[in-house]
Amino acid sequence: MTELSVYIIAYNEADKIADAVKSALWADEVIVVDSHSSDNTAEIAAALGARVVQLDFEGFGKLRNDAIAACKHEWIFSLDADERCTSEAAEEIRNIIADPASADAWYVPRKNWFMGRWIKHCGWYPDYRQPQLFRRGALSFEQADQVHERYHIHGSTGHMQTPIWQFPFKNLEQVLHKANRYSTLGVDRLENKGVRAGMGKALLRGLWSFFRIYILKRGFLDGWAGFVIAFSNLEGVFYRYAKLRERQQRWDLPPDRE
Repeated sequence: MTELSVYIIAYNEADKIADAVKSALWADEVIVVDSHSSDNTAEIAAALGARVVQLDFEGFGKLRNDAIAACKHEWIFSLDADERCTSEAAEEIRNIIADPASADAWYVPRKNWFMGRWIKHCGWYPDYRQPQLFRRGALSFEQADQVHERYHIHGSTGHMQTPIWQFPFKNLEQVLHKANRYSTLGVDRLENKGVRAGMGKALLRGLWSFFRIYILKRGFLDGWAGFVIAFSNLEGVFYRYAKLRERQQRWDLPPDRE
């Protein structure tokens, strides 16, 4: 019988990790990859039967590669701490891995719950982010990527039909926190590409991000939630370029006056 490992990446997710682990306990192995949380994320996961692996955070690309290496079984399913594998999705996964002719890597649809509603637009559904179910050796990530990690597929691909659930933010404070964190992590990628940051570029890129999500991807149909998603992306993109400008200019204290 084909066996499955599930890995869950977590950092200070004490309020979410229990539900994530419980939703994956049907698998043969559940690994929580923790980056030295300062809360009791690791203790909660271990008490539920997950194997906790502590890994330093050196970017999401390397973290995912190391998480894959920690898995024992032929098939691997990636789940984030804010995601839940439904019983229907689990059944589809079992059928896929039981079939020797199955594709090597599978994109998994996600239903996102935000501000009291399922988000149906904004590019958030079906939200095929990256392959989350794959055979060992069929997926690898760019080691240097701090955020929005690029990946390489080594084999054939398929798309699952049954979505998992995601609860990306408990409140708007977490939206702001993520925009701040990801804008900081994204600076390295811009710098490695040789990008020069200017005010006009920062504003135009931010506005384009808003327009793409709110208009082109019809976020306006998701009400308040759609506007918040689009606006938070505007802020994240704008501050990514602003932080790059800060790094390039090395702003310091004013010179001493005589």
